[in-house]
Amino acid sequence: MTPSTALSSGPTPLTPRADPLASSFATSYAGVVAFIAVVTEGSFARAADRLGIGRSAVSRSVQKLEDQLNVRLFLRTTRSTTLTSEGDLFYANCHTGVARIVQAVEEMRDLRQGPPRGRLRISAGVGFGRKVVAPLLGEFRAAYPDVSIDLLLDDRPTDFISDRVDIAFRNGRMEDAQIIAKQLIPMQMLVCASRGYQKAHGLPETVEDLVHHPCINFRFSSGRIFEWEFKVDGQLRKFLPQASVSYNDPELVLQAVLDGHGIAQMAGYMICDSLRSGALIPCLARHAPDDRGHYICYLSRQHMPSRMRVFIDFMTTRIRASDLQCLTDFSRPT
Repeated sequence: MTPSTALSSGPTPLTPRADPLASSFATSYAGVVAFIAVVTEGSFARAADRLGIGRSAVSRSVQKLEDQLNVRLFLRTTRSTTLTSEGDLFYANCHTGVARIVQAVEEMRDLRQGPPRGRLRISAGVGFGRKVVAPLLGEFRAAYPDVSIDLLLDDRPTDFISDRVDIAFRNGRMEDAQIIAKQLIPMQMLVCASRGYQKAHGLPETVEDLVHHPCINFRFSSGRIFEWEFKVDGQLRKFLPQASVSYNDPELVLQAVLDGHGIAQMAGYMICDSLRSGALIPCLARHAPDDRGHYICYLSRQHMPSRMRVFIDFMTTRIRASDLQCLTDFSRPT
């Protein structure tokens, strides 16, 4: 076997082939847009006006395109501009694609500036979502019928990216600096008991008295128990009671308190009606914490579609106007 034969018996080296996609990118998109504008408007001057650039810039873009394609697209005289046969063929092949791109751009602009439409994926905690957000959706949909809503109730922290969430309602304290959080109302927390419970067991007069009362806890979906919070001598103080029963649904916690099974610390939006009707009695109101809030959250203000803007404005106005602030009515010492 000769050396040349040995070499030829091996795999034949592959020669690089031109990538048609990469080659197409080499053609100036600006040139294609300028070309389409000249054909559509009938002249370089009107095309320049349509594109908002100078006539010379349009001419240079078309000239560069002709050089890249190695064909002449226009026959130009001082009085007229007409397509060559190659230009006519190029226009027939590419104007549909450019029109679709223009349509896509216009549609994106319309989503931001035009009438609100499209789908919104909203996340909220179970209690706040069920009690506050969901009842307002009917009114919002009546005002904006072209916007569809997908409401997710979950007490876990919202992952905007993986959950594909547009807007989230969050409770507590906002510690994520990457999220824009707009406070809707303060998050008032108050320990309550039923009148029947008060008659049978009395009410705690200090935070230390809580160890002598059956408490009802709320458990997050993560498994963590909600810690009760108080403001004592100006300082935040946390308390994790040994509960007689725990629930992962705030409405079940409320119902257990109403039924006289124990006491619980609950959010103001959950208990306002029961406090005003006298079904519940506040406890330790003077120690209620005041550094929490209910927030509407999103990732960015830039390029926000109109459906998000109107939803944020609508919910902010309606929730702030709702009669959910009841702590001041029961701020007397207990």
